[in-house]
Amino acid sequence: MKVFHLSVECYPVAKVGGLADVVGALPKYQTKLGLEAAVVMPWYDRPFVRDHAFSIVHEGAFYQGTELLNYAVYKEDDNTLGFELYLIKIPGKLDRQEVYCYPDEGEQFIAFQHAVLHWFKEKGIVPGIVHCHDHHVGLMPFLMKYSTEYNFLAEVKTVATVHNGQYQGWTHWSKAILLPPFDSWKWGLLDWDGLINPLAALIKCCDAYTTVSEGYLEELYVEANGLQQLFYAERKKSVGIVNGIDWEIWDPETDYTLIENYGDAQAFAGKLKNKQALAQQYKINPALPLLVFIGRFATEKGADLLPDIILRLTEKYYGRLSIFILGAGDPTIQSRVKSLVDNGTENFDVFFGYDENLAHWLYASADFLLMPSRVEPCGLNQLYAMKYGTLPIVHQVGGLKDTVIDLEKDGYGVGFDSLTIPAITDAIARANAFYKSKKMFKENQRKIMNLDFSWDKSAAKYISLYNQII
Repeated sequence: MKVFHLSVECYPVAKVGGLADVVGALPKYQTKLGLEAAVVMPWYDRPFVRDHAFSIVHEGAFYQGTELLNYAVYKEDDNTLGFELYLIKIPGKLDRQEVYCYPDEGEQFIAFQHAVLHWFKEKGIVPGIVHCHDHHVGLMPFLMKYSTEYNFLAEVKTVATVHNGQYQGWTHWSKAILLPPFDSWKWGLLDWDGLINPLAALIKCCDAYTTVSEGYLEELYVEANGLQQLFYAERKKSVGIVNGIDWEIWDPETDYTLIENYGDAQAFAGKLKNKQALAQQYKINPALPLLVFIGRFATEKGADLLPDIILRLTEKYYGRLSIFILGAGDPTIQSRVKSLVDNGTENFDVFFGYDENLAHWLYASADFLLMPSRVEPCGLNQLYAMKYGTLPIVHQVGGLKDTVIDLEKDGYGVGFDSLTIPAITDAIARANAFYKSKKMFKENQRKIMNLDFSWDKSAAKYISLYNQII
């Protein structure tokens, strides 16, 4: 059985968020378990593509509306990522540097899906499973079943994974002309509230859908940016499978980006050496516990609360806590955070943007990771943090609730239920008090570093799901 994973992100080819990490790891671990897995994604003008050898395995052309689009399918020669990687290049559409935020983004995603279908038809490819990740490829199951040109794929089973249900790819019906010809009697499968909604179409037409944690699946039934009724109606074909982490990349014993590698027995000392090196470049005090935030400056991530959290912490814990933020995004949030740096807030520093190596270094240096997310379908940061012996402090939603059990419940992290400044700072205070009990803190470090959040178990669950629907 061959599985094609369709996604617009895949680490390390092109990464914006956790979607890339999942698509870069899940097929690799499925391959290790004996499945033949491949990833198909758009071509990007990025370092990975420029630095690796690719061969053209197919070229073709199709009409998108009245526009003739030529495309090429590139295959990475050496299977560097542990699975077959295919890139779809369309001049003027899929040949850019960034993944998102282009004004014709919707047309790009349609073109990507159409090119995949055209390639399958021209080469006679009939997959065992087509696994669609998020709304960007949400039209695939519909087109496979009801497009008059591509319905030779109608019996191929499809799986959808919802990484974030807040984004749905809404498209005006005037864009329907861009789709391959389809059975017009089935138009309702594309529609939700008068728009073409690719995520809704994906859930309606797939054979099974998954969410990236069990908790997030339950949340989608009550809040899904307007689709909660649909998710609930289709619940019989749903399953929550928590994401894993790739231990070949995220392992403090072998991580080449670290100043000092360490295992669970030397975690406290190893983290201190990394923190001391970090303090030589940034304004933190290595003698103090270090709290970090790593993520997008978005209200979804609770980043709008960061300035007030920092102010409260610097008032309450002046000289007793260091804070570091790695992130970028909303200009208003970024401006407020920058003002705190410019005002000389002590033991506090920021790196605006995203740097993968710095993120690894921060996980290895930090004592606490803060995740005040309003929505967190799974969350990978808390999993990375625990693998590196960093205590997660999280809002108990979605996957955070599934993966972080509070210390007061015989767990290993700190949670808070109310997304308010007092509740968050109280949680940080609890973590800080626990840090002072060095023996217990070190024992907890060893505990969280040995929790099994690997992809092995999750990949096996996906394979089991494939077999069920086949």
